[in-house]
Amino acid sequence: MLGWALLFFIIAIVAAVLGFGGIAGAASSIAQVIFFIFIVLLVVSLIANAVRGRGPKA
Repeated sequence: MLGWALLFFIIAIVAAVLGFGGIAGAASSIAQVIFFIFIVLLVVSLIANAVRGRGPKA
């Protein structure tokens, strides 16, 4: 689950660079939306990982 959170974080950072940096002019609004979507997914993944926790070792 933590691997997914890291993946969402990396995708959000890439979208932020493209969207807020103004590199891709026409796609900047799309990149900003994608950034916020993946930030939400990052938070959900981190919360799910914290709630689930680690079970006892077998």
